[in-house]
Amino acid sequence: MQRIAVFVSGGGTDLQSIIDYEKSGQLKNGKIELVVSNRKKAYGLERARMAGIEAIHEKNQEKILELLEERGITLVVLAGYLAILSEAFVKKYEHRIINIHPSLIPSFCGAGMYGLHVHEAVLERGAKVSGATVHFVNEVTDGGPIILQEAVKVEDDDTPETLQARILEVEHRILPYAVDLFCNGQLKIENGKVRIQK
Repeated sequence: MQRIAVFVSGGGTDLQSIIDYEKSGQLKNGKIELVVSNRKKAYGLERARMAGIEAIHEKNQEKILELLEERGITLVVLAGYLAILSEAFVKKYEHRIINIHPSLIPSFCGAGMYGLHVHEAVLERGAKVSGATVHFVNEVTDGGPIILQEAVKVEDDDTPETLQARILEVEHRILPYAVDLFCNGQLKIENGKVRIQK
């Protein structure tokens, strides 16, 4: 059984998608044990408390690592977490940190590409397709091996907000599924690429 910590910075809708997936009985080999936020007023903390999950506000990554060790955490999920993890943190949890990003990596990712900024950049460039990506985290921002991706068509009348809303629907589907695949031991990294084993 994988013991999961979810990191959030805002509303926590991606967190909610994993909570719902677990509560529906689909997440058989994992359990959310802890939710951590770098922002005290993040609504994601409230979502966690309402679901009976321990919720902690903490910015110091060394202290966060101590919390994870104390609770025997084996998987970290970044669900709208707007802070860069230190190299030491990433090494400690190598191939055990999953992130969701609101574009099709390697497009529209990296430094400064988060939240509405991503969708603004997509529309500004005139891209015809965007989407969401779940990937493992390494020391390069949005640079780790890709686990799952799903495309979303960009409509002519899209605003950053309408595009974000449609991509969020995809995020809420593929993030819990990626967590499930990890918990089932179905993700193998070979030559920097993720293979999903049946």
